[in-house]
Amino acid sequence: MRDRAIDLRVSTLPTHFGEKVVMRLLGSADTPTLDSIGLSADELALVDDALSQPQGLILVTGPTGTGKSTTLYSMLMRRQSSELNIVTIEDPIEMVHEEFNQVAVRPAIDLTFGNALRTVLRQDPDIIMVGEIRDKETAEHAVQAALTGHLVLSTLHTNDAPSSVTRLLDLGVPHFLVLSTVIGIVAQRLVRVNCSHCAESYVPTAEEAAALGADQLGDRTVRRGSGCLQCRQTGYSGRDGVFQIMPMTEKIRGLIARQSTSMQLLDAARTEAMRTLREAAIEKVLQGVTTVSEMVRVTGT
Repeated sequence: MRDRAIDLRVSTLPTHFGEKVVMRLLGSADTPTLDSIGLSADELALVDDALSQPQGLILVTGPTGTGKSTTLYSMLMRRQSSELNIVTIEDPIEMVHEEFNQVAVRPAIDLTFGNALRTVLRQDPDIIMVGEIRDKETAEHAVQAALTGHLVLSTLHTNDAPSSVTRLLDLGVPHFLVLSTVIGIVAQRLVRVNCSHCAESYVPTAEEAAALGADQLGDRTVRRGSGCLQCRQTGYSGRDGVFQIMPMTEKIRGLIARQSTSMQLLDAARTEAMRTLREAAIEKVLQGVTTVSEMVRVTGT
């Protein structure tokens, strides 16, 4: 940590037995590259294709604490250039980057996501990152920005990629605007990574094999950390992303035009080679990146 500036994002909560504190360690030097956050080669190609578009809306979805902001920063760093005017609107600014024009939301003085986005559009931006689409106003301004020649990146709180379309509709965005602006949706989770110092291979149990979707794996092994000083006896060191990317194909766009449900979108996207988060997590297990228990913890039973 020497000679490094580290920002702390601190949340405190009074409890019965004292103050509970949760701290996040943040720093611009920690922003990973897009090809190092866990995307497969095919997934990276899909993301790069969306980022190469001159305009449109790219959404990153998932629960709180699943690395959405880090993914957005990685995307911005992928497009960073002295020729591009990149503006971010955040609450708060999580990672400071001199390459971007970063704006912190301040509701106390009526500087909300919606108001800030309206002002930013007069700053001739090329790429806009909105920390989170929380309400109808922000959703409308983000969609309008995408319609008027800007590449807009933002996050939503949904469980998977197809549900993001439903969420935008619930926020009051007309389906024809969703159809004409959304160019990519990425859902993600984080799994803990096996410690490289103590991870060892073993033959999974019948229960673990069933969780992996295969009753018989034969002699195939998976990996888990036994615990050591390097990982503080946890067996894990670091985290890796698990992703689901919904391709915006003509078939998907047709279903959005017909205001189909998220389940119908999911079924159609599956026929277009979209993986579930569970399948992506299983691949991480079979690659030895993480454990069966982590896969189950993150994606459910």
